[in-house]
Amino acid sequence: MRILLTGATGFIGSHVARLLLLLDHEVHAVVRPTSSRRRIEDLADRLRFVPVDLEDRRSLRAAVTAIKPELCLHLAWYAEPGKYLTSPINLDCIAWSLALARELQEAGCSRLVCAGTCFEYEFGAAPLTEASPTRPATLYAWCKLALLHSLQAFAGQSGLSLAWLRFFYLYGPWEDERRLVPVVIQRLLRNESVDLTTGEQVRDYVHVEDAAAAVVAAATSSLSGCVNICTGQPTTIRMMAETIGRELKRPELIRIGARANDPNDPPIIRGDSRKLQQATGWRQQICLDSGLKRTMEWWRGRS
Repeated sequence: MRILLTGATGFIGSHVARLLLLLDHEVHAVVRPTSSRRRIEDLADRLRFVPVDLEDRRSLRAAVTAIKPELCLHLAWYAEPGKYLTSPINLDCIAWSLALARELQEAGCSRLVCAGTCFEYEFGAAPLTEASPTRPATLYAWCKLALLHSLQAFAGQSGLSLAWLRFFYLYGPWEDERRLVPVVIQRLLRNESVDLTTGEQVRDYVHVEDAAAAVVAAATSSLSGCVNICTGQPTTIRMMAETIGRELKRPELIRIGARANDPNDPPIIRGDSRKLQQATGWRQQICLDSGLKRTMEWWRGRS
């Protein structure tokens, strides 16, 4: 297929780009001219780069019109750790995402697949399905949900096929080094202690390569509406950190309970991926233990 991909320089997008090329798709990657391409340097001779800022409507229109994509994978969004949850840039992301949808529809693109987030849901003890109620608690999640509703209305009247991928917790090579898994790994590799909360928070972690395979499976299927990208396998922050500590032979550096728990941190965030599995046959291939070992090796090679 001829595919337009946004967010190709990001954590998820870089792995999706790699898999799409492996499957012999024609991938046109929209990349802001000032963005770092470090995650996709090895793909430079195979990706068809589109040096356009998504905020530049005129250049975006020209690019989409020239490419005439059959499918667009829209994974770009502002995601700087520590800032993205409350940043007003989220409002800008809605604007240029809607502009992209209009240009795609006018260019004859029949399918749009976008990145949502599990943070759109109302959290509770039960696994979250695509039918679970929503209750965003941050500007980031509100903006994602607002974009979904806007795109659903637009798709309903334009005939555009729309799938909305709700990502849970991802980890693996090329994750931002400021996020939890890389922080724990890097500090232990430097023989530094890691201060954590009680770590009893339950989370649904999926290796980024499994997530990329899920994205491609969903995008190239006829799935529509919301689709969870998760494993359905719960773990705790404590279990994950202690697994890393044991593997790196520095368990004493994991200081459980050294930090206070955040009262706003949901105790359980666990998904249900049966919709994706039943429609596409996708299955988790990389269990948490194996995925963490591979991730530790990757970071060790970069230290």
